[in-house]
Amino acid sequence: MSESFERSAADAYCARMASGHYENFIVASRFAHPLVRRDLRRIYAFCRSTDDFGDESGDAALTRLERWRDEVVALFEGRMPVHPVLVALQETVERLHMPAAPFLDLIAANVQDQRVDHYDSMAELHSYCEHSAAPVGRMVLKVFGIGGADAEQLSDDVCIGLQLANFAQDVSVDRGKGRCYLLAPEVSRDGIAGAVKAHCERARTLLASGYDLEAMAPPALRFQLALYRLGGLAIIAAIERCGYHTDVQRPAVSAAGKAKTLGGALLRLARRGDQHMRRAETA
Repeated sequence: MSESFERSAADAYCARMASGHYENFIVASRFAHPLVRRDLRRIYAFCRSTDDFGDESGDAALTRLERWRDEVVALFEGRMPVHPVLVALQETVERLHMPAAPFLDLIAANVQDQRVDHYDSMAELHSYCEHSAAPVGRMVLKVFGIGGADAEQLSDDVCIGLQLANFAQDVSVDRGKGRCYLLAPEVSRDGIAGAVKAHCERARTLLASGYDLEAMAPPALRFQLALYRLGGLAIIAAIERCGYHTDVQRPAVSAAGKAKTLGGALLRLARRGDQHMRRAETA
């Protein structure tokens, strides 16, 4: 089997993963360049696979995550991968000179999930999110060639905001896995709905960093970043509509909600373009 055919099959595998899992936001906008969409699907497939090894492996989770980590280390050492996600990802990693740290951090977060089932402080939870959420944003920035400490910090804020929104949304799902990402003292003091609301408020504040991050980005990335931010806000709105009782039901973002997110991102992009033209006209 030729390398190009093997990678083509691996990319088809990644594309199926990106379309087959429920998501609150669009993984890769159709308005992005085809190569960018392919890179984003590869990254998504890696993140999804890592989470699945942790969440769907039962007692074998730690063993499978350790094996997965060894395969990822081997990829970054230049050895030929076997898993289709890594076969596809290898070309992106090499072409964009991506570092290993974000990928290994994500695996480490899933290992932590096997050992820690609750959090008592925001400092503890934030530290976890720095490994479970922030690395994804740094991978995405690399795809679009965005660097610098300011951009990375803003990206970390948005990604952690998205994860807090997901934690607030998935209380019933996480309970089925024996975990709770709500803060234990808040649950004791304010009940589950109160703790969910607190996460939503934190998430909204962190997602606001997306405005500054989008302003630093070229149009293609600006649109994609707006989709992520607006997707997070759509989750929060769905949680608010159910009275923050996500231990009873998991609120979902409807097709109409996703369309509204897409429209909002397009509108924001258009406004940015109009502001740019006005500044040019008055210069």
